[in-house]
Amino acid sequence: MLMKMKYGRGEVQFEVDRARVLQILEPNEKPGLKEPLEGVRKLLQNPIGTAPLADLISEKKPKDVVIVVNDITRPTPYEYLFPPLLGELEAAGIKDDEITFLTATGIHDPHTEEQNEEVYGKELVKRFRFASHSADDGDSLTYIGKLSTGFELSINKLAVQTDFLITLGVIMPHYFAGFSGGRKSILPGIASRECIEKNHSRMLYLMDDLPPIEQNPVSLEMIEAAKRVGVDFILNVVTNSKKEIVSVVAGDLEEAWYQGVAVSSNMYEVPIAQKADVAVVSAGGFPRDINVYQAQKALDHADKATKPGGTIILIAECREGLGERTFEEWMNEAVSPDDVIRRIHKKFVLGGHKAYGICKVAKEKEIILISSLSDELTKRLFMRKMATVQEAINYVETKHGNPSYILMPVGSLTVPVMSKK
Repeated sequence: MLMKMKYGRGEVQFEVDRARVLQILEPNEKPGLKEPLEGVRKLLQNPIGTAPLADLISEKKPKDVVIVVNDITRPTPYEYLFPPLLGELEAAGIKDDEITFLTATGIHDPHTEEQNEEVYGKELVKRFRFASHSADDGDSLTYIGKLSTGFELSINKLAVQTDFLITLGVIMPHYFAGFSGGRKSILPGIASRECIEKNHSRMLYLMDDLPPIEQNPVSLEMIEAAKRVGVDFILNVVTNSKKEIVSVVAGDLEEAWYQGVAVSSNMYEVPIAQKADVAVVSAGGFPRDINVYQAQKALDHADKATKPGGTIILIAECREGLGERTFEEWMNEAVSPDDVIRRIHKKFVLGGHKAYGICKVAKEKEIILISSLSDELTKRLFMRKMATVQEAINYVETKHGNPSYILMPVGSLTVPVMSKK
């Protein structure tokens, strides 16, 4: 059978014996809303767990509104979110110069002007103030206090000091927080590096046995942080792999988000009856394969579908290389996957957590990478570079001898879940 999978802004194709393909794992896709603008507008006027946005604005009478938005690594359909949202704010008397868009970069690099224009549109970038969060800029942060976990919380001043705080997001599977969106706009989105680091450190004990989202300690701490900051209103969507809006949730930080999680879970958690000798997985194309840092999510999902001792063929262009400095340093300094695993357990460091995510897979499975990276750099990731997917298929046919396959065309969004017997 002939298969095509996304690679960067294009695609690659290969042939594989259909008889040995156990499953083609794809999200339980739902069609996009026929009128997404109207869908968003409707939820702003009839939200979940709060009064309509216009009523909240009328009650608070803010002179300063901050809207937290995703960065370039998170595909977000702003063309359908911004017009209804800004329309509601304008109708409520909020002026353009009273609105600030704050990009939730977490520990990612701040946006360039060109990236702002690419993600949000030239017209809006000219019309409004856009600021990128910096997790290491102490002057831009405000200390809020200790969370119930004992961790100290520092958040971007713009969000803390504003009269009205709105967060925008997309609810997708996340390999240790459970799902993105909602509370994640605050922590890690606009938190200090130290706070993000302490929150994320729990991933070491969660990745292989993720609890239900309502019990996930990483997620629960994120919710507490967002409550402490005082999020007034969220606007989140669930999208399909075409970036079409399937569901809109808006209103209360928890109630609205959990409703979106239920929709996302139904779409993206896909049952498997058994694991395969070989998983062929695409991160899903740009921007999900913009760098190794982002593509690691697809690798983690493919790991769940592959037998110990099996092989994962990862398709990810990685046009911007590894994607994070600490991650790159850890991979450069390691001689074996065990070096990284020991290092992260000794001291958890952001960036190093991505190295750990890769090395825990590389320790027990062979990873073949189809990317734009050099052979040398691929080896430093404890992966094997091949020029084409077909070359990798031919290789595993010899290595495993009539192997079984699971194919994952949208690996970043597809979470294999073992069927209950």
